[in-house]
Amino acid sequence: MPAPTAASTDVARATAADPRAAGRLPLRLTWILAGLALLVLLSAASLAFGVRGVSLDDILAALSGRTATVSEAAIAARIPRTVLALLVGAALAIAGTAMQAVTRNPLADPGLLGISGGASLAVVIGLAFFGLSAPVSTLFIAMAGAAVAAVFVYAVGSLGGGGATPLKLALAGAATSAALLSLVSAILLPRVDVMAQFRFWQIGGVGGADWGRIALVAPGLVVGALICFATARGMNGLALGDELATGLGINVLRTRLLAGLGSVILCGAATAVAGPIGFVGLVVPHLCRLLFGSDHRWLLPASAIAGSALLVASDVVGRLIARPAEVEVGIVTAVIGAPVFIWIVRRGATGRGMSGSGRAR
Repeated sequence: MPAPTAASTDVARATAADPRAAGRLPLRLTWILAGLALLVLLSAASLAFGVRGVSLDDILAALSGRTATVSEAAIAARIPRTVLALLVGAALAIAGTAMQAVTRNPLADPGLLGISGGASLAVVIGLAFFGLSAPVSTLFIAMAGAAVAAVFVYAVGSLGGGGATPLKLALAGAATSAALLSLVSAILLPRVDVMAQFRFWQIGGVGGADWGRIALVAPGLVVGALICFATARGMNGLALGDELATGLGINVLRTRLLAGLGSVILCGAATAVAGPIGFVGLVVPHLCRLLFGSDHRWLLPASAIAGSALLVASDVVGRLIARPAEVEVGIVTAVIGAPVFIWIVRRGATGRGMSGSGRAR
């Protein structure tokens, strides 16, 4: 059998995930533009809605840098909150998409695989035993905890015959996540002061955002996203299975390591700045596959847009349903994500995993 040429390899990578990809370019561009337009509208709604009502003139004045009135000052405070929601939503969606590709598991998600739990445990340990509460220290220990949890889950899922199968990874992640949450509770219960400091972060939210926190976390988010985008072609090959991907010239181990590294960086940085927000990385990739297919060169940017839209919309809903108080965005995404999770399971995603087309059938 002749070795595949570079051209045939590129074609295989581009079409393996979705054989109808060639004729879907106009439709995909239309959906991307529609998503960007929706994102602009949701961002405007995030600036407009809150405890204090504002007018369009107030929004335009605040965007130009004016804070002379109370309304303009309120909008100025909402701008970094909106930007943080955009960044965190995109980061979690890209991380979830990459994890599903690496593990070939449609149920892969930073929360379900224990990565968010690892970040949470690391933050609790830093607060309780080392007094680490500064944003810089929280960022690094959360990323370290996420990385350790990811390596542990993959190692446990690789034990036994067959290697790291999708089902074994899902089971290892669920067990690890439960164990990590139990350890978090065990550390917090006898320490009321640490519990009070941790509980707001644990729910997951973007309230209290400021430009300093955004500047701190932005480099990590950018690096993680670039790593994932750089491995998009390799992710398409992973959907075919390791042997066929290797035959097409894809370095399977390197692709898995790089994509996993990118997703861990994204998840750790997002969790450090906003807390463990669940279901974004699970729900968004599935919805985007329905519209864009499974070519990760399209799926990753589409997931970033949809993840940002979901988190901004959830933040706006959380502010409106309990005015003048607010519901944290992590609670809203859980309410949205739980029914979708049940729908995915009912479709038989657990038993079939990521098929050769990269879809959850």
